[in-house]
Amino acid sequence: MRSLFLIAMMLICSAQLQAQSVYAEHEFDDPAQTALFQELAAELRCLVCQNQNIADSNAELAQDLRRELYTMIKRGDSKKGIVDFMVERYGEFILYRPLLSAKTMVLWLGPLIFFLGGLLIIFKIARRRKQPDIKIDEASLASARSLLDTTDSDTSTNKPN
Repeated sequence: MRSLFLIAMMLICSAQLQAQSVYAEHEFDDPAQTALFQELAAELRCLVCQNQNIADSNAELAQDLRRELYTMIKRGDSKKGIVDFMVERYGEFILYRPLLSAKTMVLWLGPLIFFLGGLLIIFKIARRRKQPDIKIDEASLASARSLLDTTDSDTSTNKPN
């Protein structure tokens, strides 16, 4: 158990050192530029790994993208300009959060539509359960009353004293 714990701690520490080394190789004079680099490196997807951002990936393309990102930030490009360049060059797949456009409207509104549809179905089912569909006419009520009356009179005559 102890050795398992030590192995887990070593893996966690090595992952943290790797993430720090990615940022250490790209030094900026301004802390705002460093923050922008870290933010964009976390938001841009590695096109080779697909489930990692370019900060976490060791793929050659991710290294190239980090160098390109470093160059653009050093040049003074804005965040919007950098994102626009990356999207133009590599497509919207490079973004973890796709831009709101006609093509991506389903991605943004789909979960909301499914949620509202589910609520509507739940409310309709709940309403159906509350309202009984039993329709009783006057003849049935009179018949039930007469049965109750005869039952009450039978039980009152058979009561022990």
